[in-house]
Amino acid sequence: MTSAPPVPSPTHTVLGERARGERLAAQRFHLVLLDTEHAGTVFPIGGELLRIGKAPDNDVVLDHPSVSRSHLLVRRQGDRFLVQDLGSTRGTLLDGAQVREAWLRPGALIAVGDVRLRFSPQVAPVEIAPSAEDTLGELVGRGVPMRQIFALLQRIAPTDSSVLLVGETGTGKGAAARALHKRSPRASGPLVVFDCASVSDSLIESELFGHEKGALTGAVGQRTGCLERAHGGTLFLNEIDALALEPQLRLLRAIEDRELHRLGAPEPVPFDARIIVASRKDLWAQTQAGRFREDLYFRLSVFTVTLPPLRDRKEDIAVLVDAFGGEGSWARLPEKVREQFLGHTWPGNVRELRDAIERARPPSTGELLPVAYSGPFKACKDELVRAFEREYLTRLLSHTKGNIARAAREAGLDRKYLYSLLHKYGLVQSEGD
Repeated sequence: MTSAPPVPSPTHTVLGERARGERLAAQRFHLVLLDTEHAGTVFPIGGELLRIGKAPDNDVVLDHPSVSRSHLLVRRQGDRFLVQDLGSTRGTLLDGAQVREAWLRPGALIAVGDVRLRFSPQVAPVEIAPSAEDTLGELVGRGVPMRQIFALLQRIAPTDSSVLLVGETGTGKGAAARALHKRSPRASGPLVVFDCASVSDSLIESELFGHEKGALTGAVGQRTGCLERAHGGTLFLNEIDALALEPQLRLLRAIEDRELHRLGAPEPVPFDARIIVASRKDLWAQTQAGRFREDLYFRLSVFTVTLPPLRDRKEDIAVLVDAFGGEGSWARLPEKVREQFLGHTWPGNVRELRDAIERARPPSTGELLPVAYSGPFKACKDELVRAFEREYLTRLLSHTKGNIARAAREAGLDRKYLYSLLHKYGLVQSEGD
């Protein structure tokens, strides 16, 4: 028997603690011995091939009378593992059924003669040096956490591995999915985005898998689902935690079998797409609560990337303001506004910051005109009114191409009063201009 220190087999609790604590993680697979005096021994599956049998030249040596000298292989193919019996005397059973060749699922029980092994995934933290760049596609960040995320995304983009993106609304999960797709060999194929929370449970399977004419009430024609549309490209499933248990099972089968069934269709349709999913919730906690399938969780989370909220990456606010408002925008902000930006908790995260900058930038100049929300009420209100009046008038003149009479009509203002406002903000010099 290959010597290895006996350790307890992984438990849900260990994985749950990992899911809450690690920002960047990747799956590691191993076999856990359940029988003989060496029960609990762990055999990592590190390479492309793992040989199991009684002979001493195997990677996993099972010295037991019921095990053949060369009993079976576990072969890695991308993110999937194939078990192949080598013509053994007693055969190989997978979850109680005798197999010659079959795909392994997380938690599967392999019987090698009378010796049992559990195929177990474990999620481990990823240690990676931060990228030297402070941008990756639409993602921007100068701090170490974001640059580590950039480095991992760059490393895994060329693979077909599934990726789970976790983070609050507005943290950049969609931008991360687009960055992965654009840097992958599938970049010339489609990027299909589907929000699992946007469709009712009664229609979700039709949206995902499609349907044939007459398969549903009101199905007057054939519909192609988003999985089929993503063939040859990338499928990004947002809010995956909103998916009910029944379509979760169908999704798992489609991913593992590389084919899907439209509702009402007699024959399957080939399906070949990279899967990226996103969740605002801790997906492992959802699994523990029985709201998400464990086998689908492990199939989707080959890599897990947790995007931090903006309140935890204040060092990135300045570079984000420059990215959204133009180079030098942060330096042009008044000091009290910079303090306000750094002190705000940004519940909407990067999306809220971007929207705040867009609202504060008049189209004519492209410069930021932020409004303060701290200080005396009257002063803040007056500043807000001035900012609104200037932007409104600037847009009005742009829309009417400087025609004052037309601008007065559209604004519902007296022409002389409009001139006084324009003069107040330096938008015209006199009525004769």
